[in-house]
Amino acid sequence: MTAKQNADNGSSQESAAARSGEAAMIRPAIYWTVMALVLLFPTLLTLVYFVLLAHFPSSLQQAVYGVGKCANRNRPAFWFIWVLRGKLRRDWVGSKGIGVGIGFGAGVLLAMLMLYFYWLKPSGHLQGLEVQVIQKVRDLGLDSVGKYAATGLFYALAHSFLEEYYWRWFVFGQLQTRMGVSAGILLSSLGFMAHHIILLATFLGWDSPLAYLFAGGVAIGGAVWAWIYAWSRSLLGPWLSHMLIDAAIFLIGFDLVRNVIG
Repeated sequence: MTAKQNADNGSSQESAAARSGEAAMIRPAIYWTVMALVLLFPTLLTLVYFVLLAHFPSSLQQAVYGVGKCANRNRPAFWFIWVLRGKLRRDWVGSKGIGVGIGFGAGVLLAMLMLYFYWLKPSGHLQGLEVQVIQKVRDLGLDSVGKYAATGLFYALAHSFLEEYYWRWFVFGQLQTRMGVSAGILLSSLGFMAHHIILLATFLGWDSPLAYLFAGGVAIGGAVWAWIYAWSRSLLGPWLSHMLIDAAIFLIGFDLVRNVIG
């Protein structure tokens, strides 16, 4: 092991110890109340804007979504800086884990495309999904290839990073200080899965086994990304992996709506 690797490992261990000490200073009741809110808020937000406001004007849905997402993404920084009195470090940036992340993401991307084009689409298992996806795209005003592509790029590049910052850096990072790595991976991945259940069940049907099967896949993905982050102490691997999988989702979505956007 080189001197640089020793220094990097030492820095990561010191950072983890600092986070653990900071978390230990918070009263358990306050800590778990905050963590419950952090785990459940994305699901509640998705339920409101995606289900309860489904028949309201799309502008209202987008406004609720935007305000809710902004508040949710700022909460980790507020908690870390103002409550834990910590400093935002750059110890989550590093090359370790990039290869594993890209390999996992590329493998899942190929599996998703093959599953869709060689089984789900020709077998008719997604019958009715196309109509719902087209309607959602229209509600969002994505009436051209350019608008759809721009939205896909935003989600693949920016939104995937924000989710990794929220779920892996903050949620998993905080949970592991109290529960350990394994329990932290499990709980943060279930929280990550929860709001995807609403999205998938809305499109595929609440009685569709596929909705829950795919949601289980989301949980597995979240667990893998949390493990990569725990091992590498870098978000780059999970982010690049997440980016590839989001790209696959938008590629499949484009195949569903390609005939109605010009």
